[in-house]
Amino acid sequence: HVQLVESGGESVQAGESLRLSCEISLYIYSSYCMGWFRQAPGKEREGVARIATGSGNTYYADSVKGRFTISQDNAKNTVHLQMNSLKPEDTAMYYCAAAGHDVCFAKLSVRDFTYWGQGTQVTVS
Repeated sequence: HVQLVESGGESVQAGESLRLSCEISLYIYSSYCMGWFRQAPGKEREGVARIATGSGNTYYADSVKGRFTISQDNAKNTVHLQMNSLKPEDTAMYYCAAAGHDVCFAKLSVRDFTYWGQGTQVTVS
């Protein structure tokens, strides 16, 4: 059973930084497409960033490009999301998700990801 556990969410001031982490408990694929998504109250869940763990290829939503960085720590089975210059509109529940590697060749879409974490809250004021 694949389990994803997010951590690192908290309340911060605009302009500050946070680093979210997502630890994956069990590998069933040789490489993964790991994504970060977020959902604000009353809004649909949206893709933020993704990384192909085999190649390291990354993709970012326009709204976070240049401010957020997704990275992987293979030794710790963990994917991070470094978030800089945070804005109030970044406030949301952040989720990490995993899928087979091929998902990283498609548009970042909620429906393509199979495994999900429970979420970690980020509040920017």
